[in-house]
Amino acid sequence: MPWLAWLLAAAALGVAEFFTLTLVFGLLAGAALVAAVVAGVGIGLLGQLVALALAAAAGLVLVRPVALRALANSPITHEGSDALIGKRAEVMQEVTASHGLVKVAGEEWSARALDETHVIPVGALVDVMEIEGATAVVYPRELLP
Repeated sequence: MPWLAWLLAAAALGVAEFFTLTLVFGLLAGAALVAAVVAGVGIGLLGQLVALALAAAAGLVLVRPVALRALANSPITHEGSDALIGKRAEVMQEVTASHGLVKVAGEEWSARALDETHVIPVGALVDVMEIEGATAVVYPRELLP
């Protein structure tokens, strides 16, 4: 039952990939699966090792660079409340250092001023600088450099 040994090796390599996220151990796990299939068909140890080597080489030389390039070029997406950072908002209720209300992206959010000395009037435009829980921390647009 050499195919079982290859499956165990593939599982161990898969676990190693989970903890390292290098894309190396995962590709080697795939190569071990190829070796398990070759062993299951009845090909001897030399054939299994050749299949392992070819699959590993193909993965590391062809697949890994493409995958790394795709990961490096993927745009950073902000989800949930993080997507509001940097957006423009309109003051619905006066914003001070402790309270206020703004409308950002069509939703009303509780707000507070980034600078504790600012009192931002109703109708003013502000930028969302950060989100703290359910509160938007804002800064008036006309004061931005």
